[in-house]
Amino acid sequence: MQFSRLLLTLALLLAPVALLGTTWLYLYPFFDRRCSFPTPPDASIAPFRLLALGDPQLEGDTSLPKPGALISPSLNFAVGNVSSALRAGNYTQGWEILRDGVREERLVQKSALEGVKWIWGKRKWIDLWGNDWYLGHIVRTLRWWTEPSHVAVLGDLLGSQWIKDEEFERRQRRYWDVVMKGMEKVPNHIMTGYEDKMEEEIQEDGVVKEDGETEQSEEQDQTSTEEPEKKWGGTREVLGADPRWKDRVINIAGNHDIGYAGDIDESRVERFERAFGKVNWDIVFTYPLNQTNTTSQEDSPKLPRTVPELRLVVLNSMNLDTPVWTPSLQEDSYDFMNHVVATARPVTSKTHTTLLLTHIPFHKEPGICVDSPLFTYFEGGSGVKEQNMLSDYASRVILEGIFGLNSNPAADGQGFGRHGIVLNGHDHAGCDVLHWIEQPGATPACPHDVTLDQITIPQFPAALDIEVLASSSNDTESALTNNTIPTASDDQHPPPSPPETETETETASSDNQPHSDEQEKEQEEEEEEEEDNKEPIFQSLRYPPSTPYTTSSQTNNCIPLESVPRMREITLRSMMGDYAGYAGFLSAWYEFPSSSSSSSSSPDNGQEDGENDEEGQWHFAFNTCGLGTQHWWWAVHVVDLICVVFAVVGAVLHALFGSEEKKKVRVPSSSRGTVEKKVKGKQNGKKWLKEKGK
Repeated sequence: MQFSRLLLTLALLLAPVALLGTTWLYLYPFFDRRCSFPTPPDASIAPFRLLALGDPQLEGDTSLPKPGALISPSLNFAVGNVSSALRAGNYTQGWEILRDGVREERLVQKSALEGVKWIWGKRKWIDLWGNDWYLGHIVRTLRWWTEPSHVAVLGDLLGSQWIKDEEFERRQRRYWDVVMKGMEKVPNHIMTGYEDKMEEEIQEDGVVKEDGETEQSEEQDQTSTEEPEKKWGGTREVLGADPRWKDRVINIAGNHDIGYAGDIDESRVERFERAFGKVNWDIVFTYPLNQTNTTSQEDSPKLPRTVPELRLVVLNSMNLDTPVWTPSLQEDSYDFMNHVVATARPVTSKTHTTLLLTHIPFHKEPGICVDSPLFTYFEGGSGVKEQNMLSDYASRVILEGIFGLNSNPAADGQGFGRHGIVLNGHDHAGCDVLHWIEQPGATPACPHDVTLDQITIPQFPAALDIEVLASSSNDTESALTNNTIPTASDDQHPPPSPPETETETETASSDNQPHSDEQEKEQEEEEEEEEDNKEPIFQSLRYPPSTPYTTSSQTNNCIPLESVPRMREITLRSMMGDYAGYAGFLSAWYEFPSSSSSSSSSPDNGQEDGENDEEGQWHFAFNTCGLGTQHWWWAVHVVDLICVVFAVVGAVLHALFGSEEKKKVRVPSSSRGTVEKKVKGKQNGKKWLKEKGK
């Protein structure tokens, strides 16, 4: 068989496999319904569609051999010694060095290991190259198929916070040129609000010259030298009015980008903000009222008195806990949260919702998610070295401060807070949790056919869809009046209590002697009083719950979830290849009340603006899906490459040598006998003519 035919045959056999694999790889959202944005009940497109990606962690020189490194330093050292001996004319010594190295086998083994390590380093370089394109393939395919209105990466854009500035620049270029190709960071004037405001002041107060420059007065020159007051953005725009948002990336700072609280400094934050955007900022999107659907005059939506708005908050949660290396950066984060609380609408307003994007998940009990609470510190207690979750205090500050969940039913909105949802990363396995807090005095209420044993924690779901309620009150009694969040301090994070000594144990055992009935009764009363006075804590359970009821770990009561303040937190599974390249799809829309349902109720019922039911409310829905491990991406492209190479090489060989082979005529075996007979007949005829002529 011709070699060209062999290659073409193999290419033909691989073609169906390559076609199927390539079709699946580039159209995988079509085959998985979870790879889409949830839609409102009327089957329209949600105006806010966030494509959320978590923890890409671009690696670099820390996992590669150093540039210019030798393949085998040991062999190079031995060759150098032998060369030195030969140049000195000492041939015997050179031979002995070479002989001893080979005889003892240390040189051979060490050189072989170093060679394997060098080859493995080259393989790692190829792996990093492919990983960038794998991540970029996920982003491009999902953006093309799902058409998100916004895109966010929930921290850990890079693989290490310890890298030098040169390596940081290389990785950020790979991030923008390959992974997020065609996209850009959010402009600074949106994150800070400075540019537009300063331009307006210049146009109003300054004198514009012919060349476009602005001439200011002496008084303006004096004020311009002063630094402008810090502003946390607060930009407002109509949702969907700027189509450029689909080409922007909302980047959240993670521990591998700027570090934990114990090693964050100004230089790391500055280089991150220069390349990816601010670590703390917010923007308010007002709902486009012209997108409301009207099916009939009777069921037409009634517009609220207050324009609905969605507030997107980007929070740097890396330094909310203590000890910290740079206290000023921690103050910035807490000042920003105070800004969010102070500028939010009233808790009772249902026209407002908050989407919090951060990196570190909230505190949870062990066993709820893959990661359990963990804190490690640098030597001497100089700062937080590593943490899996925020502390209980920092989590409570956010839930009570930004969202306003409160255990006090007398608080605004009965402690249920304002509408919202939380998206974060850090836990690569992902998790979906409902945080809730019990309100003292609430009456336990569960059906008679439901027992406490039947209330279990469900497994992690694949696709998720729920409406989440929350609110904006405050985290402490002082915050309820001042609308401020206290900055974390070391006193608010006491170190773990030391273990009991032997003397303390003996004293405790000696005190555990039988008491009289009166003492036991007094002790029981004190314990009951302590339980009654115990401050409620935030608890959590997997979402969605198996039943609409839960059990309080403090009171052991069976409590309906709809009767407690609650907040949903989605920890997105990582988009890294080892975690199957996951992505999240968050939809948000506003449900307007119909005119028919609101006509029967009085428009003025004595409630504050936005508190009545006729205002409508926000809804969130979430889906998540994964492409698969990076090995599938490699396998499909390798098969495609082999198929193309076989087809091209086979076609070239056939074009070059196929014509020469056609010139070689091969007589079929079946016709050989006929040809031989004709030849023999001719020979006999010639022989007869010769004899006759004689």
